[in-house]
Amino acid sequence: MTAIPGAAVAITGAASGIGRALAIELAARGADLALADRDEAGLQTVATEIAKAAPRKVSLHRVDVGNAEEIATFAREAITAHPTLNILINNAGVALLGQFHEIDQAQIEWLFNINFWGVVHSTRAFLPQLASQKASHIVNLSSIFGIVAPPGQTAYSSAKFAVRGFSESLRHELQLAKSPVRLSVVHPGGIKTNIVRNMRSGSGVTDNERRAQSIERFDAISPTSPKDAALRIIKGIEKNEPRILIGGDARFMDILQRFRPATYWKVMAKRVDKMSKQGNKGG
Repeated sequence: MTAIPGAAVAITGAASGIGRALAIELAARGADLALADRDEAGLQTVATEIAKAAPRKVSLHRVDVGNAEEIATFAREAITAHPTLNILINNAGVALLGQFHEIDQAQIEWLFNINFWGVVHSTRAFLPQLASQKASHIVNLSSIFGIVAPPGQTAYSSAKFAVRGFSESLRHELQLAKSPVRLSVVHPGGIKTNIVRNMRSGSGVTDNERRAQSIERFDAISPTSPKDAALRIIKGIEKNEPRILIGGDARFMDILQRFRPATYWKVMAKRVDKMSKQGNKGG
């Protein structure tokens, strides 16, 4: 296991959502932090909150994880600030609204640069440091859409499936090499974050109402808070779980995909529609 008290953790996408919750919960458990995000004001807010609640050593880094050079700089600066850094959490991610014919190649590449290549570049940049520690851990955020692939998610699911494949293969390589580095891949279900509110729209999406509907539906079917997601990830790190499913919805979809690998969407669509209607009534 990788102990949290006394650890030094690098987190991408740390200004909001799951990343922010992880930073707060890890600090409360005695970890130092290197926090990265494009949102510098958001990082400052998180750092201030940590300083008030559980003072730890926290370094802040403005990083666009879609830029390999910025990731390399982040790794160097984070390791300089935290010489015993031993946990890396690749959390940053973005979303894109539109079916395949509505999104252009540049938009797909933009999403892949962040959601997939950001994970790869960050892992490569930090791995020598992690391998030099007695116990260390990589946590890569995939998604339940790295296990199932709904319509309208061709770019996002492709990237999250890629994160899953990369993570599983690398974990097996680390095990073969008897490396001290452990690796967990995370598959969250619906988490109450702003990822859908902040998503870009495909170049061919002309109906603005669809964006509002997507946000409304996402809110209705997202039962898990960022804090609960963070606590589940921390538990997974401590127990060295190779795969971390977050939320009853993720567990259901994982099981459904195993039993109906080619036809799960018919069942999923009905369930999502039902949850969405129940959520709207509750609101």
